[in-house]
Amino acid sequence: MERPVTTLFMLESLDGKINSGNSDNLDADKDWCQIEGVKEGLHQYYEIEATTDYYSLNTGRVMAKIGVNDRKEYHEKVDVSFIIIDNKPHLNEHGIDYLCNWVEKLILVTTNQNHIAFSLKEKYENLDILYYEVLDLKTLLADMKQKYNAEKITIQSGGNLNGKFLREDLIDYVNVVIAPLLVGGRDTSTLIDGDSISTVNELNKLKALQLIECNKLDDSYIWLKYKIIRK
Repeated sequence: MERPVTTLFMLESLDGKINSGNSDNLDADKDWCQIEGVKEGLHQYYEIEATTDYYSLNTGRVMAKIGVNDRKEYHEKVDVSFIIIDNKPHLNEHGIDYLCNWVEKLILVTTNQNHIAFSLKEKYENLDILYYEVLDLKTLLADMKQKYNAEKITIQSGGNLNGKFLREDLIDYVNVVIAPLLVGGRDTSTLIDGDSISTVNELNKLKALQLIECNKLDDSYIWLKYKIIRK
């Protein structure tokens, strides 16, 4: 392949929600550990997460939601590299400092020429910036393989970006941990959001799955692994 093999790895509720509600003040990582019947088995998701690929792709918005812009206590250094897509930007100087001290390499992807990361490039040896005038996910993945020899990437982004990966046929495997929880809410982000199809001519944009593993975990959690079916 001319790009890395990708796995969408997420924690979701039984009804497919990856957040607690429609506000950035709400977050599954911060909220679900407070819910009786859910918090007891939540550690299993993080234990599985620790076994995922060396390269992990996420967004600045998600990083800001989990608090990297404000955290006082630094995370223990991990042997992984983060690919963070951040255009707005959502990350501030402290957030970038936190991430550079957390991971082996931070690859910040942006279309924002004024991103704060450019002024910090000389400060951090493990900070790389990939700038694109227009972000094309296929080009990004191809660059990851060509420039970083990335063979596998775990995708852990929000529902909208997950949707773009799906519509562009850039997901190879799906690996989900299902929490024993119902969230609800029309505007609450799901595993795959983004654009809906509107005609039968677009049915080819839907992706059938082949089940690889079904694991019953402790405390009513389920771990499912699928492969995208391609002709």
